[in-house]
Amino acid sequence: MHLAYVMTETRGTIDRLLSEFSRLLIGRGNRLIGVAQTNTECSDSTLCDMDVQVLPDGQTIRISQSLGTGSRGCRLNPSALEQAVALVSDGFDGDPQLLVVNKFGKHEAEGRGFRPVIGEALSRGIPVLAGVNTLNHDAFIEFTQGMGQRLTADPVALEKWFSGIEQDVA
Repeated sequence: MHLAYVMTETRGTIDRLLSEFSRLLIGRGNRLIGVAQTNTECSDSTLCDMDVQVLPDGQTIRISQSLGTGSRGCRLNPSALEQAVALVSDGFDGDPQLLVVNKFGKHEAEGRGFRPVIGEALSRGIPVLAGVNTLNHDAFIEFTQGMGQRLTADPVALEKWFSGIEQDVA
């Protein structure tokens, strides 16, 4: 089983890292499924709009929702997230080499979101690379029974990990 995750303290860093790494692998002809997140600054807020692109070349889905100024609630749009989950699940038919999940977040910690997709990938022997935030790290460790390998959040570490997987499969 190949399961790795990255964590950072800086907001948006994991999104950029996993997005760039996914584009690099796809450009090399690797078969990926999952999502890569991009964040766009909002004109009316200090927060950002969150969009995920379904890998390898699927649609982009806005997973955030505007709750208005002064709101402190979770901005994630659960139905948009589940739409992305369903589209990624359809990708299992293409014999993927890697599942990339931009974030093991609150929904995953509670058993929803991409959690079933991660389980499906691992049961099929498909490697998984996920972003994990500090708030949900314990839930990720519990879900994966501590079998995830924490990688340094830099492209070189991700390349080395993925190259090791390719050698194991060959």
